Amino acid sequence: MGLRALLEREPGLECAGEAADGAAALALVRRTRPDVLLLDIRMPGTDGLAVLRALAGDPELRGTRVVVVTTFAVDEYVFAALQAGASGFVLKDSAPDELVNAVRVVAAGEALLSPAITRKVIGLFGRHGTEPVEGLDLLTPRERELAAWVATGRSNEEIARELVISPETVRTHVSRAMVKLRARDRAQLVVFAMRAGLTPPG
Repeated sequence: MGLRALLEREPGLECAGEAADGAAALALVRRTRPDVLLLDIRMPGTDGLAVLRALAGDPELRGTRVVVVTTFAVDEYVFAALQAGASGFVLKDSAPDELVNAVRVVAAGEALLSPAITRKVIGLFGRHGTEPVEGLDLLTPRERELAAWVATGRSNEEIARELVISPETVRTHVSRAMVKLRARDRAQLVVFAMRAGLTPPG
């Protein structure tokens, strides 16, 4: 109820519905086809990870982007949620403007990970080592560099400021990297970059 009240005060945002568990959430998504779904990990019956996998496995529902909102910042949940197709991951105790921003960012096609979550994911991949990523050899050096920056959790604007280039240049290279790696969205690009062990220079 708190999230609904928060979101409905925001211009341009409309709450399509709310559900008490995973099965009800899936039914609601099938009925209303929302742009963004705020999803908890732990729910009675069908949990959030099962909902994510069901959405990813249904071509008609892949248009709904998912922000995982949870009290659990445990590595295994973060990793599993990203692997299953989450586009954003924020904690329930985040400031209200962070939650609203998460919805807007993900609706615009970006990925969103809080800095704390990003550090956990990077640490997890660091412990597990690197893996081959199909299409990685097709990336230009600049595309590899930009994919590595995306994996730090920064937005295009933040990367542009860091590298002193335009956000449009960042967007172009990131988009090309996504096409070559066949990443369904920016969040999956983060997963691929981390799997490959890509890190920004310096």
